[in-house]
Amino acid sequence: MKLVVGLGNPGRKYQGTRHNVGFEVVAEVARRYGAGKPKARFDGEVVEASCAGEKLVLLCPATYMNRSGASVQAARDFYKFADEEILVVCDDINLPLAKLRVRTKGSSGGQKGLADVIQRLGGEEVSRLRIGVGAPPEGWDASAYVLGRFTREEQAEIERAILDAADAVVVWARDGIAACMNQYN
Repeated sequence: MKLVVGLGNPGRKYQGTRHNVGFEVVAEVARRYGAGKPKARFDGEVVEASCAGEKLVLLCPATYMNRSGASVQAARDFYKFADEEILVVCDDINLPLAKLRVRTKGSSGGQKGLADVIQRLGGEEVSRLRIGVGAPPEGWDASAYVLGRFTREEQAEIERAILDAADAVVVWARDGIAACMNQYN
């Protein structure tokens, strides 16, 4: 069994924003492989899925981005997941739009939800799948940018990236992080 966490902010106000691509990837995996409706657990929404012979717990924290770690920690502790059994999916303003990057460990790169997960889990050894949302334009506040929506021109590109990221989750679940990095980096 493995844990896939999509980072984002709950509520209609944040649907479709750059910061919520992690939620969208997990929703796509749940749509393809999920068993049943989401359940409220661990201060988030949980769906169990069966994918590529692996049982997955799909988690979208409802704690808001900057406090995502509490939800992830609760799920990890309940199921007794090891770090290598956890994949965090999130947005990244340091990557070009729609670019995927998979890593086994490292810093948060300024992504505050990932920073909280790292802090709560007690180390940087959690795997992550980042989806590029592009850098804020000159003079823009990064927080306002990630809470904004994609332009019409960007929408098709990010939708494709979300589908590709869902495929990457399947490769991670089935073949492991090294295979996922080889295929998607």
